[in-house]
Formats: sequence, structure tokens, C-alpha cells
Amino acid sequence: MNRKYSSKTIAKIGLMTAISCVLLLIIRIPFPPAPFLRYDPADVPIFVTAFAFGPIPGIIVTIVVSLIQAFALGEDGVYGFIMHVLATGSFVVVASTFYSVKKSKKRAMEGIVAGVVVMTIIMCLANMAITPLFMGIPRSAVMPMILPVVLPFNLLKAGINGAITMIIYKRISTFLHKN
Repeated sequence: MNRKYSSKTIAKIGLMTAISCVLLLIIRIPFPPAPFLRYDPADVPIFVTAFAFGPIPGIIVTIVVSLIQAFALGEDGVYGFIMHVLATGSFVVVASTFYSVKKSKKRAMEGIVAGVVVMTIIMCLANMAITPLFMGIPRSAVMPMILPVVLPFNLLKAGINGAITMIIYKRISTFLHKN
């Protein structure tokens, strides 16, 4: 799809990127079973962007926010960048593709549920494959954490951010689609 974006649309996408970064800085809640995992609502503006403008702008915002988080804020470097792009990017592609087929509340909800499931599966697999490489630990040390830690964390994070997106999207989309 060869889609052109106006300067106003690009500015709105930039604004959503900035909001995501601000949320990343001000709201960080440790996940009790594994305090190194932290919930933040920074994905909500990314999900809203993807619903409003499609998967490509959603992925672009994901990459920009992930770069800022990983390198400018000193959050886990390359490892954090890869994991954030995989997690958020998988949700963005699945949920916004569902929604773009037929823009309805039902399709948005189906997209969010599918996004939560796909993100959770991707992150379980990524933790098994990537975490041992970056953390220098054996896969056997990661495997026992998948079901009690990684799976519930990703279900909760994606589920909460998806639910918030569902609640606020229509109100925000009015602004985003205004000329």
C-alpha cells in the first residue's frame, strides 16, 4: 500500500510517540513475581496510533519508542530494544490488521484479543530463544520462568493496555482524524 501522510498526520503520529515516551517515564509498576519486569502504559498511544493510521505507522512508532527507551533512557540496550519491538510490534500488526479490515467495535475487540494472544506467545518464545543469548544464562534457567512469570506478565500487560486502548480510542480518534 502506497499511502501518503500529510504533515498534520505526521505531527499527530509524532505527538503519540511523545505521549508514549512520557508514559514510559512516569508510570512504571514492578511485576511482583519478577520485579525486573515492569508494567507501563506506554503501549497505549502506540496501539491508538496503529488503530487510527494502520500497522505501518504503529510499527514506526514502536521502533522509535523502543529506540528511545533502550538507548536514550538506558533501558536494557539492544536486548530491551529487540524484546520491546517484538512484543509491541506483534500486538500492533495483529490488532490493527484485524481492525483495518472492518472498523467496528467488535473487530477492534477481536483484534485486541488476538493481539494479546499473539504478543504473549511471541514473548514466551522470545524469552526462550533470546534471553539466554543476552543474559548469558542457560535456556534451562529461563524455562521454569515461562509459565509462572513471562506468560502472566505479558497477558496482563497486553490485556490492560488493550483494554485502556478500547476505552479511550474513539474519543482520541476524533482528534486524530480531524483536519
